[in-house]
Amino acid sequence: MEKQPDPAAPKSLVQWAMTPPQSYVIYLVCLFLVAGSSFYIGSLRPKKAIGFGPPPVSAPSVPRN
Repeated sequence: MEKQPDPAAPKSLVQWAMTPPQSYVIYLVCLFLVAGSSFYIGSLRPKKAIGFGPPPVSAPSVPRN
């Protein structure tokens, strides 16, 4: 009797994911994951800039003639 391949092997999983209905769903899931993670990472900016002091006093103006 021949040894049958394990159905949970990565190769069979890739073959399953490449069939049309599953590939569309996997594409959409990856798209939402990338969009969601980029939105989340973009919201992680610090609320206040660190290392900057108060804005400088405006420079003296040059008298006009």
